[in-house]
Amino acid sequence: MFDLLLLIIGVILCLIGIVGSFVPIIPGPMTSWFGLLVLNFTDAVNFNLQFLAITLIIAIVISAMDYIIPIIGVKKLGGSKGGLIGASIGLITGLIIMGPIGIFLGSFIGAIAGEMINKKNFTDSLKPALGSLIGILIGSGIKFCLSLIYLFFFLNIFWTYKENFF
Repeated sequence: MFDLLLLIIGVILCLIGIVGSFVPIIPGPMTSWFGLLVLNFTDAVNFNLQFLAITLIIAIVISAMDYIIPIIGVKKLGGSKGGLIGASIGLITGLIIMGPIGIFLGSFIGAIAGEMINKKNFTDSLKPALGSLIGILIGSGIKFCLSLIYLFFFLNIFWTYKENFF
């Protein structure tokens, strides 16, 4: 019975991780990884430390890259420190005001505002703002794919040991 509870908690964590790929408050890949960890703590599944260590390292690297990719996007398209700060503030403000859609719109508008404060005109500010938006989209896409892969691993492990649960 306890194993079934852990199974349900693990599935919920994996699904929350998928949502977390797009909502910055929830660390998507890490949440999905905790779903795998919970599954491995059941008596029904053979604990696999090597698998958990490798998937944890991947989740940490992807989570760190998620903060770096938008910065690279802004810099590659000519952005300044003001654009980076504006994009970060816009991302948080947009999330609070508009929810998940605000992440993208807020970051874009924030990058434009940050660049314009740095004495760039509107047209010159668009390119770095676009870099911020592209970086966020790429980061979200990578986190989404990894969280889906972790859900697939979860389901695959469950399917392999399904007789032990029932």
